[in-house]
Amino acid sequence: MEQKSRQQQQVSSLNRAVLKMTPIAAGCAVMFALSSGNVYAQQAEAPKAAAQEQAPDTVVVTGIRRGIEAAISLKKNSTSIVEAISAEDIGKLPDSSVAESISRLPGVTSQRSRSSGKSADISIRGLAPSFNGSLLNGREQASTGNARAPEFDLFPAELMGSVLIYKTPDASLVGQGLAATIDLNTLKPLDFGKQVISAAYRKQRTGVKTSSEGSGDRYSFSYVDQFADRTIGLALGFTKFKEDGGAQQRFNTWGGWSPEVDYQGKKVKTIGGFGADTETSKSDRDGASVTLQFKPNKDFKSTVDMFYSAGSNSLKKTGLEGAIAGSAGGYDPDGVLSNATIDSNGVATAGTFSNYKGVVRNHKESAKDKFTSIGWNTELKLDDWKLKTDLSYSKAKKDASRYETTAGQPGNAASLGSISYTGFNGGNFNDVKYTTSLNYGDRNVALLTDVNGWGGGVNSPQAGYVALPTVNDKVNSFRIAASHEVSWGPIVNTHFGLNYNDREKIRAGQEGRLVVKGANGYASATVPGSAVGTAGTTGLPIVSFDPEGSLGPIYSLAQWVDASVLAKDWSVREKVTTAYAMGDLDGDLGGVPYRGNVGVQFVNTDQFSTGAQVDLAFCTGITAATCPSKVVGAGTTYSNILPSTNVSFELGNEQFIRLGLAKVLSRANMDDMRASQQFGVTTQGNNPILTGSGGNPNLKPFLAKALDVSYEKYFGNKGYFSFAGFYKSLDTYIYRAPTTFDYKPFVSANTPLPLTGAYKGSTVGLLTAPRNGEGGKISGFEMSLNIPLNMVSSYLDGFGVMVNHSDTNSQITLPGFGFSNITVSSANIPLPGLSKKVSNLRLYYEKDGFQFAWAARKRSDFLGQVSDYQDNMQLTMVKGETLVDLQASYEFKTGYLKGLSLLIQANNWNNTPFQEYNTDPNVITNKVTYGRTYLFGANYKF
Repeated sequence: MEQKSRQQQQVSSLNRAVLKMTPIAAGCAVMFALSSGNVYAQQAEAPKAAAQEQAPDTVVVTGIRRGIEAAISLKKNSTSIVEAISAEDIGKLPDSSVAESISRLPGVTSQRSRSSGKSADISIRGLAPSFNGSLLNGREQASTGNARAPEFDLFPAELMGSVLIYKTPDASLVGQGLAATIDLNTLKPLDFGKQVISAAYRKQRTGVKTSSEGSGDRYSFSYVDQFADRTIGLALGFTKFKEDGGAQQRFNTWGGWSPEVDYQGKKVKTIGGFGADTETSKSDRDGASVTLQFKPNKDFKSTVDMFYSAGSNSLKKTGLEGAIAGSAGGYDPDGVLSNATIDSNGVATAGTFSNYKGVVRNHKESAKDKFTSIGWNTELKLDDWKLKTDLSYSKAKKDASRYETTAGQPGNAASLGSISYTGFNGGNFNDVKYTTSLNYGDRNVALLTDVNGWGGGVNSPQAGYVALPTVNDKVNSFRIAASHEVSWGPIVNTHFGLNYNDREKIRAGQEGRLVVKGANGYASATVPGSAVGTAGTTGLPIVSFDPEGSLGPIYSLAQWVDASVLAKDWSVREKVTTAYAMGDLDGDLGGVPYRGNVGVQFVNTDQFSTGAQVDLAFCTGITAATCPSKVVGAGTTYSNILPSTNVSFELGNEQFIRLGLAKVLSRANMDDMRASQQFGVTTQGNNPILTGSGGNPNLKPFLAKALDVSYEKYFGNKGYFSFAGFYKSLDTYIYRAPTTFDYKPFVSANTPLPLTGAYKGSTVGLLTAPRNGEGGKISGFEMSLNIPLNMVSSYLDGFGVMVNHSDTNSQITLPGFGFSNITVSSANIPLPGLSKKVSNLRLYYEKDGFQFAWAARKRSDFLGQVSDYQDNMQLTMVKGETLVDLQASYEFKTGYLKGLSLLIQANNWNNTPFQEYNTDPNVITNKVTYGRTYLFGANYKF
């Protein structure tokens, strides 16, 4: 509850700075409004701040500078090390999404969505998104994914007033993360001085410079007002967004597979196979925010806030895949090379392979989600005591579907086609030119059927697959807190609080094979419609159709129930009780004044998980009858003590040294805590072995000791320079590792065991599951400069620059087993999310109503997180990238158009692709080109 109060005060500061529109008032309003907060100046400074705020000769600041100066005021007056962004105006963050705005801050970067190319997952100080704590108005929230925090696209930028990032926590910050804590804040109406109404519209073009463009529309409306002599405040916000994405072309090299084949009595290197897709997406989202405040006097305030977001999205993949030199299934014979050109390195740079059995893919992934958050916060002052309570509830639900269909020649086809290629040098898979003897855009050639026998053969046909997962998540929270002014040496205020979180997350679903209706396993059907698509970057024509609705008319469903499918269903219940005590510091050390806080959290966790367990001694098939299972459950209880200290020394001339010491934690993703497990036999390679995987219901959090030091020099509220260093010593971390395990209790007489190698006939194998490891270090530094250039020369009036750079080192390497997207040679992988170097640059000009901005963000290679074809999160190496964004606008200052502003924005101006690789960054295994995104729009405020 104490944290909630602190958060409300901080948002109050930002919004007041925005509405007063003066650099002096912005900083002073922060100090005045937050005089009782643990991260701001004490009450003795309030009269001075109030006097400055009312000064009549202040300079009006608008637009980009308005948001910058409000954020600088917050950073400057904080005792913790924080970063912030503030809306340039009501309903107007600096970028079109929350994630893009955050990613421009020092030490912060984002991973683009594999499907849309938009900023999605946020990494701070080289750590993966799961290391962040994420809050909405100071509270933990439910989520629709496997991770704990909600996806950022659930929160439209138009409904956010500010975003705060705490790089150092204090004891009252509940829900903190190991890397940082991100707090999204909606508007509070009593922080505004008058009624404000704003409306905006954006027209969007996506996929510019690709084979097919998309379009979109964004609408937003905000209303803020005060009633009954400013004792009642109301804030309303609504958004609507709809987008049809452009065509994105992908090419997958099957991990850079380049086998050696026989050709004219010699071994030559050639292409093994590929997958090439053209993807189109659709999405829409409606959002609403309502805040009602009641403050009848200075001693009582009650706030109810509600946030709602609902949307849907779909991704249609139309592509071609198939083995060229080898085999991809039981119906797919090895190709034979002919007409080849061989270079001096033994590489077949061109050639033709017979027996090519291309598979046309028409896949569609769809999801509908709904997120609701409600909170009620009350503050009461009794003499020298402040009492606070906070009740909150959030719920998230996601219903998803994944349809996969295959088309081509049936399994018993008598005559197969061929494929030819040119321009191969041994590693440039993406540049090779392909031609096929058969036209896969012809519906007489490409039939809906089981092309390769992937389901097991004619008796178990699989002409496609469907999965229908559902996620439900609920969080109930209660907080009570009290603070009291004291005079205990340097401690001037005490804070006590108790927070209780009860969370339950459930994942369930059905899935199975799609079987073409017919007399036998070789049955086929004509692809509906007449549409013809393109197979990614290859340019090859392929049949195209929407598979939704095909279950019934074309396909029947053979539900798949086995250990791997059942292991995906789970539930996790988590009860976390946090008690804290904290004191505010205000003193003098050797003539140097300081402010800060010192405190401790006691965190008790009670977690319990359920999941499916299959006894393979009785599992002989893939149906509920032939593979029975039971629900198992397990859990644990543990406690953590988290001390923290923040001290800000004021050196004079607006210079500060900030010091943060803390023990921090980040909890595991909830799917890692599932009780379910599954296993099978790995028969590939020279040493086959039984292997299994699952969750760990006894999993404990990441824990680390953190030291942060920051030097900051401010130039009023106009600009600043900062240099910060950080060091984290990990006590525990979570990793996946195989350990020896005897599967004898789960093996039946019919279970195939390894036939060769060291484990021939053995039931002993490896079980891969999340585990807690020990030790490791992360360190780095950050530099940031944010100034208007008229400080350098009056000739540069209106120009400004924001530049920051971070460099992070990690001495942690994790076992790389259990991640299908990584080729592991040394059995070690870097820490997920770690880019060693991250840089941001933003140049802008703002004067006489005109605004221009050029921004670039760059990050080095990193280990990213993606969702695989089975809806599991996997790790993959992502190539470093530089993204360039442009923005221009004009605001009418006078006349009948006063209050109207026009905007044009271009994202990914340099059309940077998303690229993945395994071990060699020069050998790209997956490449996606998104094109540019243009936004044209108008804002009107009155």
